[in-house]
Amino acid sequence: MARTFNEAIDRVSSAPRPLTALQIADEVMRVLGDSAVDVIYRERVLSGRTRQYSLPVTRLAVQPEIIHTLLGIELKIGGRRLLCPDFATARYLSIFARLGGGQIAVPYDITRISTIADELESSLQRTFLLADLLTRDKSPRIQSLVRRQVVAALREDITRLGPGSKFPEFKPPGRRKRG
Repeated sequence: MARTFNEAIDRVSSAPRPLTALQIADEVMRVLGDSAVDVIYRERVLSGRTRQYSLPVTRLAVQPEIIHTLLGIELKIGGRRLLCPDFATARYLSIFARLGGGQIAVPYDITRISTIADELESSLQRTFLLADLLTRDKSPRIQSLVRRQVVAALREDITRLGPGSKFPEFKPPGRRKRG
């Protein structure tokens, strides 16, 4: 993967004409490939049983905050506070809040949420680091545009994938054979 990062840096820095913010954002998504947030969401979350969750939609970049209160754990997004059942769920939801919120799928199996949240956080951090790395010689305006383009692309892909089923599906138990 390091070789791919170096190739991307070489491609961006040695381009005959300066690349646009959209082209650099596309390069970021190409380098991430299977480790991008939207791919992890599709393969790890939507492939299993899920339930829908609705986050407040934000247009501006919002840094969600996880708050430990006497009543439990809350996720603060802008001016709203959402009660979360546990810390892993708050971490999971905060990733999608950083991407703008909306309808998302949450794994029904609570034992999987923590590992998926780890993967998503790492992927999102890697995405922003790569965007910063590819725009380190660019103006702050271009750097900001690239980050916004990447976030918009991820948000669009997650919206396209959908929030899963409103309620988890339960299969009825099979019939026992008389022996």
